[in-house]
Formats: sequence, C-alpha cells, structure tokens
Amino acid sequence: MQTDSIRFTVDEASTLAIRGLTQIGYGGEESEIVAAHLVDAELMGYPALGLSRILTIAEHPLFKQPRRPVTITHETPVSARLDGGNHVGMYAIRKAAEIAIDKANASGFALVGAHNTYLSGRNAYYLDMIARAGFAGIHTACSPPVVAPLGGSKPAFGTNPIAFGLPRQPHPVIVDIATSAANFGDLILAARLGQELPAGVALDAAGGPTCDPLAALSGAILPFGGHKGSAIAFAVQALGLLGGTAMTRGEVRDFGFLFVVFDPGLLMPLADYQRQLEALIAEIKATPCQPGVAAIRIPSERAHEERDRRIAAGIDVSRAIVERIENL
Repeated sequence: MQTDSIRFTVDEASTLAIRGLTQIGYGGEESEIVAAHLVDAELMGYPALGLSRILTIAEHPLFKQPRRPVTITHETPVSARLDGGNHVGMYAIRKAAEIAIDKANASGFALVGAHNTYLSGRNAYYLDMIARAGFAGIHTACSPPVVAPLGGSKPAFGTNPIAFGLPRQPHPVIVDIATSAANFGDLILAARLGQELPAGVALDAAGGPTCDPLAALSGAILPFGGHKGSAIAFAVQALGLLGGTAMTRGEVRDFGFLFVVFDPGLLMPLADYQRQLEALIAEIKATPCQPGVAAIRIPSERAHEERDRRIAAGIDVSRAIVERIENL
C-alpha cells in the first residue's frame, strides 16, 4: 500500500461512503444503494467512479435542487418511462433496472427509459444485475455536452456510454465503453489529484489540445476512434430522447437513459446459448498472443478478478479523497 492511500476493508469503505453521503443529506435506502454502487466501483478498479463521486455529487448543481419520488410517467406491459425525480442516477437508474428485470420476468422483454436524474455511475453495475437475473441487456446513457463531435472544437455530446450484459457463470460478460476518449469522471479525479491527462484526449476552451484536466473541464473531451466514436455518441444522444432527455433552446440539458432487456430463451434455449457463448470465448482466448502479452482477456474478466482480489486484500483509496470526504 502506498503512503498516499489508505486501505479499507469492504465494510470500512461502505461505512465511510454511507457516512459521507449522510453528511451531505442522503439517508436510509438511498445512501445504502449509492454506497454499494461506489464501493463496487472501487472493488472493480474504477476509482474515478468510486468514493470520490461523493464529492462530485455534493458539488453537482442538480444536487442542490429539490428531490421528489421516482415515478413512472408512461407504461405498457413491456415498457416504462421514469421521471427520476432529480435523484442521483445511482439510485434512480437502479430503480429503472429493477423495473426492467420485473417486466422481463413477466413478458420476456422490457424497454425502460429514464430522465430527470444525473450521475448514474458505472453502467456495467446495472448490466451485471440484469445478466445475473438471467437476461441479456443493452444500456445507453446520454448527458449534457462535454464531448466535441468529430472536427468540432466545442462540446455537443455527453460521454455517452453504451453497455452490454450477457448471462454467464460464474460471472456475466459485461461490455461498458464510453464513446469519449476519456471519461468525465477521470477528468474530475485527475483535477482533484493534480494529475495530467494523456495526450490526445481533450481540448481547452480555445479548441487547442491540452493535458491539463482543469483546462479540459472548460473545453471539451474528444470522441474515441474519430468518426466511429462520434457516430456512436450521436446515436446514444438520439436514443436518450426516448428516455426523456430535455432539449432547451436547442441544447441538451438533461441526462437520458435506456434499457433493452430480454430473455435469451426468446431466440434459443438458454443452455444452448450459454454453451455457444463458452465455445466463442474459448476460441477467442485460444488466439495466439502478440509478444509481451500473457493472455487474451474477454471484457469484464479483469474487473471480476480485481473484485475478488480486493475483497480479500482490501481497497486502497487516495488519502486526499478520504480526507475530503471526512471533512464534508
């Protein structure tokens, strides 16, 4: 353990998270749900989406606005659209995922959208829930602009991740990627810790390249993969409209979330699908490795291994982040 970090057990990290969330005004079920999400991010090796998010929540302008209950504003047997009531997304989007699972259990398929919520955290967290319930899932999440489109110098998209979840034993296969070259949470954490960004991921306010996270926060993140990331970001932003993303004066001002959840048994017996999935994974992992590469990994394999390791060894959290949480 490095001297600039503090090691916690899972229970200790959970206690710190709940204490910090309680200090800023959350209580009961909401603080427990959000804390579980944040600790899981730390276990999976994503500190930018872990305990430091308590500080980000407290600083977010929407946090200072009134909250009301999460409600369903439109519903059919296989679909629902939720108003998140201005609750933090780690609470409201979990509710949306639970509704999607319930509807998929009843009908084999579910389409659920949500809006009027923010900071949903790791999309993989919800797909893990869905896949462990036996369903395949797709999740998209758009947000107010922080990413420039291809060739642009100002933001037009959110980081706009797209995620996929597939049921598998002992752990689901999860793919969760932002369509931006860097996650917004990574910029915030780098700024908090005084770290530089990698080259080629962000622009400053004048549209020039920068490695300074503070300059990037007032400028724009770049899309990943050039036109490919920019195109997918557009698609995710457009799907967010179905979730209820608000357009104000021609600009995106809200977050929009969408879940597509279905029973693989609608297309083939689950056992057959899982057998074919294992064969696909085995074939991919048997690919000859390039020099210096020990093994081919499938998506989420590293994260699940990291979770098991950290449950046993503990979670190292930046001392600066811990002190700021304790001083809330």
